[in-house]
Amino acid sequence: MSSRGLRLILPLVLASALTQVLVPVAANASPGTSLSAVQQRVDQLQTDAAAAAEAANGARVRLAALEHTLAGVQGQRAKESASLGALKRNLGLIAANAYKNGGVSSSLQLLFAQNPTEYLASASQLEVVTRSQGIQLRQFTSAELRLHQTSLVVVDRVKQVQVLQNQLAASAAMAQAKLGAAQRILNSLKASERKRYLAAQAARAAASRKTSLASAKLGNKISGRAGIALRFALQQIGKPYYFGAAGMRYWDCSGLTMVAFSRAGVSLPHSSQEQIHYGRRVSRGSLLPGDLVFFFRGVSHVGIYLGHGLIVDAPHPGRNVQVDALNSMPFAGAVRL
Repeated sequence: MSSRGLRLILPLVLASALTQVLVPVAANASPGTSLSAVQQRVDQLQTDAAAAAEAANGARVRLAALEHTLAGVQGQRAKESASLGALKRNLGLIAANAYKNGGVSSSLQLLFAQNPTEYLASASQLEVVTRSQGIQLRQFTSAELRLHQTSLVVVDRVKQVQVLQNQLAASAAMAQAKLGAAQRILNSLKASERKRYLAAQAARAAASRKTSLASAKLGNKISGRAGIALRFALQQIGKPYYFGAAGMRYWDCSGLTMVAFSRAGVSLPHSSQEQIHYGRRVSRGSLLPGDLVFFFRGVSHVGIYLGHGLIVDAPHPGRNVQVDALNSMPFAGAVRL
């Protein structure tokens, strides 16, 4: 499958996996397992799934950039090849005309036709051609070398594209596998347990929405582009997480931050692993509202700092955009845009 096809189909595959919760499958929860333990295990699996999906986002962004570079190098190679062909034709004409005029021997004419660079390498033979003809030969040699070097770059970039395609597919497969494991746990619950679990989930979502909306008022005090990005993100509170989503009904973590800052005139890639390389690094103790804050080993999650030890983010499958505590996840870094 082409890399473009892979980039298009993977979000659909992951989204399909996300919507299949509670489809009957083999049981995985041990008898007597408490609902709180089930919730903890499911949350962890969903967090792992989101991390893998974010790795896929990063691979997708890098792949697109690399393919753009590859297209440019391939275009350059085509131009160099055409230029080399034109120079070679000119050298052939020089040899033919010189032979007709008796200025170049038949052996030298053959040398021109087969390998003009060997002709250039011989100083004694250069004496029999004009200065302009010598320039043509040197141009041919330089063009031949450039084409060879560019061709090597193309081969290297093609290999890099293949590596990134494999990384993208592997990360997407891991995300789907983690979601599948979470689904199997949920689907193994008895009907009564499932009802209690869903009720607990609904209560947690309602409580999160209530506290998040209350905290969102802090964003009204922030000015500048940080305030614009924050207020946009806060307006998304309650909307579900979805792999690879960037609005307006669904979000993943880097999709939310990307679109929020685009409203403030800042262009970011759809990847937490790439967003951390934008702007200026700031320490945890120097955080200001509007800073991008990153979490977990591998920089697999991102949110926007709200102030007062709070962030707004799209957490993981099964959760909605919310305001959360900064210290609820392992801090990995922060940038100011």
